[in-house]
Amino acid sequence: MENIEILSMVNISKYFPGVRALSQVNFSLKSGEIHALMGQNGAGKSTLIKIMTGVYQPDSGHMYLRGESIKVESPEHAQTLGIATVYQEVNLCPNVTVAENLLLGREPRNLIGIKWKHLFEEAHKIIKEKLDLDLDTTKPLGSYSLAIQQMIAIARSLCVKSDILILDEPTSSLDEAEVERLFYILRKLKNEGMAILFITHFIDQVYAVSDRITVLRNGEYIGTAEASALSKLELISMMVGKDPAELAATATRQEVKLSHGTEELLKVDGLGRTGYLKPINISLKKGEVLGLAGLLGSGRTETAKLIFGAERALEGKLFRNGQEVALSAPRDAIMVGMGFCPEDRKTEGLIGDLSIRENIILALQAKQGILKYIPRKTQEEIANQFIKELGIKTPDAERPVKTLSGGNQQKVLLARWLATKPAILILDEPTRGIDVAAKSEILQRILQLRNEGLSIIFISSELEEVSAISDRVAVFRDKKKIAEIEGTEINEHTIMRLIAQEELENEKQVKAN
Repeated sequence: MENIEILSMVNISKYFPGVRALSQVNFSLKSGEIHALMGQNGAGKSTLIKIMTGVYQPDSGHMYLRGESIKVESPEHAQTLGIATVYQEVNLCPNVTVAENLLLGREPRNLIGIKWKHLFEEAHKIIKEKLDLDLDTTKPLGSYSLAIQQMIAIARSLCVKSDILILDEPTSSLDEAEVERLFYILRKLKNEGMAILFITHFIDQVYAVSDRITVLRNGEYIGTAEASALSKLELISMMVGKDPAELAATATRQEVKLSHGTEELLKVDGLGRTGYLKPINISLKKGEVLGLAGLLGSGRTETAKLIFGAERALEGKLFRNGQEVALSAPRDAIMVGMGFCPEDRKTEGLIGDLSIRENIILALQAKQGILKYIPRKTQEEIANQFIKELGIKTPDAERPVKTLSGGNQQKVLLARWLATKPAILILDEPTRGIDVAAKSEILQRILQLRNEGLSIIFISSELEEVSAISDRVAVFRDKKKIAEIEGTEINEHTIMRLIAQEELENEKQVKAN
């Protein structure tokens, strides 16, 4: 079967107030192919998909469907054009039957109402033909696994005669067997001529199922290549903007004087949850920085949330100073001396309408309990102390925190946890979205805290940052820890190669020569 270009996007640009989301981006999709769209957070993938499906209109550029210029007016219009989208969160009704979900709005009817027997039989036939699945279509959709629910969502899109299928992170909550089942279906649809756009952060899955790969970075088109002709290291280099040859020059690292001894403050033993994070083992010593490195979706944030109790682990144990502790909620973690600055400070960290003072004392008040209210004067003293120590630029502590710059907001979040006097501090992307000067201040402060004996788990997408301040680095890929390095091993080159699962023999030979 000849692969015909069915969709083409040429020089697509999209701007939002103060943000360039896409700039002159090109993309094409052929019938009978699985095409992976890759890029880090903020690369522009979601914006491109929303233009493709009519959620947004481009500011410039052209879109062609089956060779004809087209303007997709809305998601409903996209469906009539044969463009179907299945999102990570299944947008179906789990409390009604599989058949009703599949044929909603297209149920066989007579004068009395729905012809239920025909509905169930037709749904069963569609699922068997399209997905090669034998399901009881009379059962509620919610009685089946998330993987099956996603396949029903795919089958529903196929019922409206789609020839383009967009899958946005379809495997993020699936186990290995469910992923393989989904891939079997995708290969079957591809062989029938379907054009499939596959968005994921899982490198191994890209190579397991994709024919071509397109990479976006910072809203720009970086390139398209056959999956078979693009190594994992080259793909990651395109995504993060680092030349592999350039990275090879960073094979040495200046040693940082360690302030910690051998005291193990935290031990994570087999902590995990099916579909969320594979069981991991890590430890943290007093006065050290443990870096977590990996691409977006690799398992770094998931690890942080399980350790802090923000998400519940279903297996494994966590030990604090050698004693097992059960963390069912963040307050439990706070009580054993932990703090956590989340990745999204605006939605998960700070409360924008509250003052700087109120944001700073939140965690300390939670630690003491509502019956031990912190007096206003004490609150002001604490807030003013950290405003001075961290150099938070504000006329006073009563300004709403949302009026501060990104860097100063990050300092307020850091101050909140320092006010609780933690022994362990988890920092997830503490320098994201802030200017260079503020970034330098934050990193210097982290090193200072480390030298004062604070133990820190540091997560950053910037491998330069991870390499610069970490005493040890745990490397993650596809929701699991794949390696741990320390000392002179810590550099961007080694981390990139580990993520890409490339053999290190060439590097060893270079060092030997």
